[in-house]
Amino acid sequence: MGRLINIDNGGTLTDVCVIDGNQVYRTKTLTTPHDLSRCFFEGLAKVSKEIFGEEDVLGLVTSTDHIRYSTTQGTNALVERKGPRLGLIRTGTLSEADLRRDPAADAVFQALVGNRVSAIDLSLDGAALEIAVVRAVNALSSAGANRIVVAHGGADRVATESRIQSLLLRKFPQHLLGAVPILYTHEVVEDEDDVRRTWTALFNAFLHPAMERFLYNAEHKLRDSKAQSPLLIFRNDGNSARVAKTIALKTYSSGPRGGMEGSRAVAAHYGFPHLITMDVGGTTTDIGEVRNGIVRSHLRGQVEDVNVSFPLSDIHSVGVGGSSIIRVVDGHLEVGPQSVGSAPGPACFGLGGSEATITDAFLVLGLLDPASFFGGDLKLDEERARNVVLEQVGRPLGLSVEDAALAMERAWVEKVASSLKRYTTVSADTVLAAFGGAGPFAVCRIAEAAEIPRVLIPGLAAVFSAYGLGFSDIGHTYEGPLQRRDAATLRAVTGELTEQAIRGMYAEGFASEECELQTELLVSSATTDERRPLANGALPADLPADAQLSVAVSITKRLPHPTLQGHFGLRYVAASSAATRRVNGVALPLYRVEDQPPGACAAGPAVLEEAYFTGRIDAGWTFEINDSGDVLLSRA
Repeated sequence: MGRLINIDNGGTLTDVCVIDGNQVYRTKTLTTPHDLSRCFFEGLAKVSKEIFGEEDVLGLVTSTDHIRYSTTQGTNALVERKGPRLGLIRTGTLSEADLRRDPAADAVFQALVGNRVSAIDLSLDGAALEIAVVRAVNALSSAGANRIVVAHGGADRVATESRIQSLLLRKFPQHLLGAVPILYTHEVVEDEDDVRRTWTALFNAFLHPAMERFLYNAEHKLRDSKAQSPLLIFRNDGNSARVAKTIALKTYSSGPRGGMEGSRAVAAHYGFPHLITMDVGGTTTDIGEVRNGIVRSHLRGQVEDVNVSFPLSDIHSVGVGGSSIIRVVDGHLEVGPQSVGSAPGPACFGLGGSEATITDAFLVLGLLDPASFFGGDLKLDEERARNVVLEQVGRPLGLSVEDAALAMERAWVEKVASSLKRYTTVSADTVLAAFGGAGPFAVCRIAEAAEIPRVLIPGLAAVFSAYGLGFSDIGHTYEGPLQRRDAATLRAVTGELTEQAIRGMYAEGFASEECELQTELLVSSATTDERRPLANGALPADLPADAQLSVAVSITKRLPHPTLQGHFGLRYVAASSAATRRVNGVALPLYRVEDQPPGACAAGPAVLEEAYFTGRIDAGWTFEINDSGDVLLSRA
């Protein structure tokens, strides 16, 4: 097995993890939002220096079998509502009220589409219909739409949307249609649920521009660097695929899904029956769950609490992270969802940031060391942090800078902990996995507030989502509706989808003989959304009469996965501390993870630190570090 490169691009930091047999190399670089390919290659350059002793991107990529990439840019764009202004042309039975039928959908519709909606009367014919279609596009463009989605309600969706597409291609020159791209829902997904299909197309249109610009640019630069294999995009279904075989919506929450793949492997390795995951990045905290080895997912996923047509992990993204803005609103602290990202970043970064963040607060409190933060590559400015915390929080609340920082921590912890409690039910078997660069900061306080007795901080916590990409394979799923419930129709639909799957994997560079095929029946009704295996090409006898049926054919090319090691409870030795750190005026022992022998244990209060994360271990908690560098915190 050659090297595997995994890259997870976040709103503030971009993580790089290189797996070379049993050796794992990792690094971080600041995300460059103006040009994501820049931080992509800066990360490759930094990690190549760790591997070879000098920067050698060419040597790294030419000795690598696969490069997998995930991003939270789509998640962050939706959280912060940063993206194109969408317009919607609707026809048939689809109404605007259908798309806005609950508060969550109404709020997202108002943010993404607003009043940029046109309806077309399909009873018009000939010239009258042509005029109506052209007027609809002109009206939406004049209203500010820079991407337009065409959605038809009814079984004849493909024919109707294709008819409108033909009219527009005749009436508008190609260069004008390119300036305001027009997308058609049936080209995004085959789903008989008109509302769900339309929302899928709207989200995809919103996410597409930024993803397209960066991903193709990065792929071209990799080719120039003599990469042996095409760039693989890690998707939110847990598999990877080439850029050209991935739609933008599949990148939504793909970074957090990488953390879930790693968490599933860790839960199985340590025998944790219930693992809640808390991935704290710069802009969001992504919460997920692995119960009895299964990642919590939906057959029809949700984006911003709105149903879409694709399966998605049930990951709850909260607008709170290490770079979330904390400000006083009406006499109370408000945490996020806005984030300063990496540009300008928290004030303590010294890059022009002027908003208070939890990173500034923890620097004021003394938890963070200005010299060792970010592996020593980013020197923090304590004076800037103190000034911004005092100006933005302390003076409005009448607090000293230290008390203001403590108030910021309480508000930040409460927002994360309350989100955990709303997400799932905690029991004595529950373990909280805390990762991401900001995951370990105040994890004991968060676990106590959520009443969780144990916490796992993976040894690769700071790049754990990037590491989790290593458990993915190359795969695709093709879905088609089953219009009639008979054996002939089932054979026909299954055969057509299987041919699509074989062609799709051939485009990835693999013959069907190298791959695994799986066929399932998707059953959707008012009471259930479930997958059922199709045995012997026959439909189950107990299908609900009102259910919508679809066939799904999945094809997978297995890739090498990392091998997990490490055990807890085999031996216990006293952890060694060679220094202290004053946190909120109290000198606490400082334990460097890299300096501890397997089985090292100690009790809080203390500070636990490694190159890319820092965590405070509170009184009443103990920690154990095993032979893989994983840390288990237990509450007395």
